[in-house]
Amino acid sequence: MMNYARHTTLQAAEGLHREQLDHLLDPESNSIGMLLLHFAAVEYAYQVGTFEGRELNEGEMDTWGPALKLGIEGREHIQGHDLAYYLSVLSEVRNRTFELFQSVDDEWLHVEEPYWNNKSTNRYFMWFHVLEDEINHRGQIRWIRKRVREEERA
Repeated sequence: MMNYARHTTLQAAEGLHREQLDHLLDPESNSIGMLLLHFAAVEYAYQVGTFEGRELNEGEMDTWGPALKLGIEGREHIQGHDLAYYLSVLSEVRNRTFELFQSVDDEWLHVEEPYWNNKSTNRYFMWFHVLEDEINHRGQIRWIRKRVREEERA
């Protein structure tokens, strides 16, 4: 599932140049580049949370915070990168995810832990959320990409 979701994300971003990756449809929107980095940030945060049992530290928040939060902070910090940059970060984080998954068995996925609002859920659901988030935002990427093309033609 992770491979398929990523494959379709890469298809949605294929061939985009820096200006398209940084394009904002309006002052409140996220760019495609922001969303791509968001995927890596969410995945990294879940690596830390589920495999290391901790929150991101201050240094990690300096690195990943704008991509996790998006919005104003993302617009200020995530721009000026080409597609190769985003693909490299996505690949690096995903490779670490696969390495971490090789260190546990299937029972690890069924361990229950506190989640949002102090509700308990298992790690399987937590990692489902990583996929769900990417798939949801991939739809935004496709929507933004279509509108960027329309603006370029106008």
